Amino acid sequence: MNIAYIRVSTAEQNEDRQLEAMKQYNIEKYFIEKASAKDTNRPKLLELLEFARDGDTVYIKDFSRLARSTKDLLDLVEQLNTKGVKLISLKENLDTHTSTGKLMLTMIGAIYEFERSNLLERQREGIVIAKANNKYKGRKEIKRPDNWQEVYSQYKCRELTATKAMEKLGLKKNTFYKLVKEHEGR
Repeated sequence: MNIAYIRVSTAEQNEDRQLEAMKQYNIEKYFIEKASAKDTNRPKLLELLEFARDGDTVYIKDFSRLARSTKDLLDLVEQLNTKGVKLISLKENLDTHTSTGKLMLTMIGAIYEFERSNLLERQREGIVIAKANNKYKGRKEIKRPDNWQEVYSQYKCRELTATKAMEKLGLKKNTFYKLVKEHEGR
């Protein structure tokens, strides 16, 4: 079976470019998610790893869609190889079942990880310079949603779990608890 794994990092991004690239490969099953690749604990990725069987081929647009670190990338490829599943990256034009593909995979994974580290280092340097020039504004402050008081009261009275409260407010975990802390004056 031909399977595609498609991932974008945030809800604001869309997967059209990756879907378009897959059209010519007769994909029978898609696993699509909007999640960071900071680790491999992603619902659709885990579902794919469970679903794929011996003889299947998994297509990805490029290796960065699968993993951010070389270690994670190599671990995922090893899991697929152990199951007899072939992995093909379109951008790098690599098949991980060949010895050349395995070598190139390791090198490309290391290069991606190096690029990411450099990007983060440049970002940190830029922030230091911006702060020194009083130009750094930081992340935009997230305001409390309009329904904050109602949902917060339900949460405090244990009518809602934190998860349900976050869902109703449209907030992520860190933001929710930060706002709770501010609201309670801690």
